[in-house]
Amino acid sequence: MEDALKLEQDGEIARLTIDRPEKGNMLTLEMLDYLSALIIDAGCDPDIKAISLTSVGDDFCLGRDPDGAPEKAPKNGIEMREALTAPILGFYDAVRSAEIPVVATVQGRAAGFGCAAAAVCDVTVAADDARFSLPEMKHDLPPTAAISAHIDRSMPKSVAWMVYSTDEVDAQTALSAGFVSHVVPAGDLYDRSTEVLSTITSRNRTSLETCKTYLANSRLMETPQASDYAANILALVMSSKK
Repeated sequence: MEDALKLEQDGEIARLTIDRPEKGNMLTLEMLDYLSALIIDAGCDPDIKAISLTSVGDDFCLGRDPDGAPEKAPKNGIEMREALTAPILGFYDAVRSAEIPVVATVQGRAAGFGCAAAAVCDVTVAADDARFSLPEMKHDLPPTAAISAHIDRSMPKSVAWMVYSTDEVDAQTALSAGFVSHVVPAGDLYDRSTEVLSTITSRNRTSLETCKTYLANSRLMETPQASDYAANILALVMSSKK
């Protein structure tokens, strides 16, 4: 598994690389659990300020690898949730709960889980020829897990049409929908990603943690509560710097 998912520390950046180009960088459920653990561990490392998620080959990630399904079929809904859905949702939760920003760099196609993974990351840099899709409804499979990754990232109507139509959308459309941060020429993708990561790591880690925490928690609040929370969390950080 270490051959398919690689972790390297590059200064203050934890670089996670999916290396399964022969499989379109699809991930088994076991690999998803492992990737989530790597993200959680990197996020807790006080020497790390940003996590980079990239992949090798033509495509970012074509989704979940069906060859990694459990040998025994789940007997009921509870077992199905635990065996099939929990690893996927666990990845989304790992990204959201990581103390520091997770930056995805997307080339080629990002389909199904791959599209959701790109969306759930805090910052997503995409090549101008990248393509995103949620194709599950071609098989009448409601992609509710993938939709959950988009809930706090994307324009609802944009995601709804991606789900119903199963159409691929280009990087500019993904940018307009809100789940891509930057679109750059394919030849400049990794240079721009490096610039983004350098900008993030130039910041104080506590300040990065505070921004991510506020962005995650305030979206569920009414405006007065979000304002109070902003004042309180800022005061706490400022007082701790004295």
